[in-house]
Amino acid sequence: MESPRITVFDTTLRDGEQSPGCSMNVHEKARLARQLDRLGVDVIEAGFPIASDGDFAAVQAVAAAVPRPIVAALARAARHDIERAAQALSAAVRPRIHVFLATSDIHLQHKLRISRQQCIDQAAESVRLARAFCEDVEFSPEDATRTDPEFLFQVLEAVIQAGATTLNIPDTVGYTVPAEFGELIRNIRERVRGSEKATISAHCHNDLGLAVANSLAAVANGARQVECTINGIGERAGNASLEEIVMALRVRADRYPYQTAISTEELYPTSQMLEEITGISVQPNKAIIGRNAFAHEAGIHQDGMLKNRLTYEIMTPQSVGVPDSKLVLGKHSGRHALSLRCEQLGYRFERRQLDEIYRRFVVLADEIKHVHDHHLLELIRETAEESQRIPPGRVEAGQAAAAAAGAEETPRKPYPAAPSDFSVIGLTSVPASEHLSEQEDYLWGV
Repeated sequence: MESPRITVFDTTLRDGEQSPGCSMNVHEKARLARQLDRLGVDVIEAGFPIASDGDFAAVQAVAAAVPRPIVAALARAARHDIERAAQALSAAVRPRIHVFLATSDIHLQHKLRISRQQCIDQAAESVRLARAFCEDVEFSPEDATRTDPEFLFQVLEAVIQAGATTLNIPDTVGYTVPAEFGELIRNIRERVRGSEKATISAHCHNDLGLAVANSLAAVANGARQVECTINGIGERAGNASLEEIVMALRVRADRYPYQTAISTEELYPTSQMLEEITGISVQPNKAIIGRNAFAHEAGIHQDGMLKNRLTYEIMTPQSVGVPDSKLVLGKHSGRHALSLRCEQLGYRFERRQLDEIYRRFVVLADEIKHVHDHHLLELIRETAEESQRIPPGRVEAGQAAAAAAGAEETPRKPYPAAPSDFSVIGLTSVPASEHLSEQEDYLWGV
């Protein structure tokens, strides 16, 4: 039986753009939308048309630029907002109006100053109006995770009767935890009358660092749409990261047997484009697409990688569009990686000679953190005779691809544990050389 399909709703252009410093103009939104289309997202939330003339124009531009995905526009539960959203989506092949209204008591009392019954009536009336313009209507009860569950169920039943086709459950302030959120999604599916007629969706914020975990808990409990952003950008601490959700589903298909339409090889290019447009860099240790996500400095890790990449990588860099893994020469690096880099530079040493170079290398690495080739060549000149030099042509092409960033890609067999369409390229297992035999002590090797 085919695995259930998860709809990927990308809100980088709307919720993501609300992140300080991440605003985009019409041209930039249309450009990123085309890349999101190449990535394979199912829904692109293009903006909030009532917010400004620029957002209205951006939704129009995105609708014209990408005919394949659903294009959504956000609207408050108010007539003018909904009419404005419908106008902005007039050119969309597959339009969706996304209506939202807060449902928690704290929002009803302090922000909207309306009663619970008024909330139910306004939500249902707004969905009916949106359905007059568009067959695809999504409803979000803002601050759902701080809403009394019984009242939340009443609101959801009312909007289903009014014609909502997607019920999106936002953890607006990033308050919930996975077990709690999973239970809420399950209760909505089981206790809300008519819920089988609509797609249940999750929209999680990252204030406690749990947005991705909460989204996965929602999927495991019946949600079939996840709302997320590239690089996890968004209000405050951001939204659930699209790349992390997608790769968690793919790598751990044993626990999450669901499919998406995402072309994962486009994840890194999409992340890079967003960085370029916004000028906001991704943190180096960001999962999946951070610059250190496939970088290895620790000697034990480098030694394992050079022998078999499965030792320290659970996915290939190429599977997410990253050119290759990197072995970084620093104070935690071992002799194995140092020996390989020396050979790539044209030098081969006996163990005793390499030990001396390694000793000096560690001292230097303690001082400068990252040892580049010119530093290493200087160490070699200080400790080795010219007679030790070997012609660069003797270095195996596969070895040359192995250690440095930017190395050429060399096809390899797929990982046994990875999905069948993964390909392993680049870092190769290094045959034992004269000074590094199979019997070498493991600790010396690193």
